[in-house]
Amino acid sequence: MTAIRVLVVDDEPLIAEAHRAYTEKVGGFEVAGVAHTARDAMAALRAGSVDLVLLDLNLPDKHGLEIARALRAAGSGTDVLAVTSARDITMVRQAVALGVTHYLLKPFTFAAFRDKLDRYARYRSQFLGAVEVAAQHEIDRVISTLRATPQDALPKGLDAHTLDLVLAALRETDAPAGLSAAEVAARIGASRVTARRYLEHLADSGRVLRSPRYGGPGRPEVGYRPAHG
Repeated sequence: MTAIRVLVVDDEPLIAEAHRAYTEKVGGFEVAGVAHTARDAMAALRAGSVDLVLLDLNLPDKHGLEIARALRAAGSGTDVLAVTSARDITMVRQAVALGVTHYLLKPFTFAAFRDKLDRYARYRSQFLGAVEVAAQHEIDRVISTLRATPQDALPKGLDAHTLDLVLAALRETDAPAGLSAAEVAARIGASRVTARRYLEHLADSGRVLRSPRYGGPGRPEVGYRPAHG
């Protein structure tokens, strides 16, 4: 799958560099460029193919939402993820009205950042090769991919730290068929039953793919791998 090309826009060079580094740690994404002003951001958008803009709203020469407004006016298919400390509800409403895909408040953890990008990648992948949707539930599923819902809460007995360990183990392997529950368990220091519970939760939520693994004696194992990247 072609990597999702990202333009990082932030007026603070150190913050922009941090967002660039974060982006490059998420599988399936690559940084197309970094801009510190609205002028430079628009020039970068005109010059090359960009799928997603990580957009700071408080830029020195123009408000970030002006970039989003210009993209919409031009009919651009580039998406925008607002990455900002702005908490004004009016601004949030304006961002939504301009089609901003996500709104991520500073400061944030890498886990929160990665979750936004993961959701965006899953949302985007549902459009690949599609011409139209067959039913309302398909539209609802696509839209819900971007939005955190009550179903995203972990089931009783699961915790976010172990979930991150499981996901990290899957992302760090280059095995085409992914890892089995036993292999994940060995990597994170948990029991096979515990690892399988997390893996099945991730598979049911669409973040991990299941596939049969053959090659050894006995029954085929189930392999788990990230849904993208």
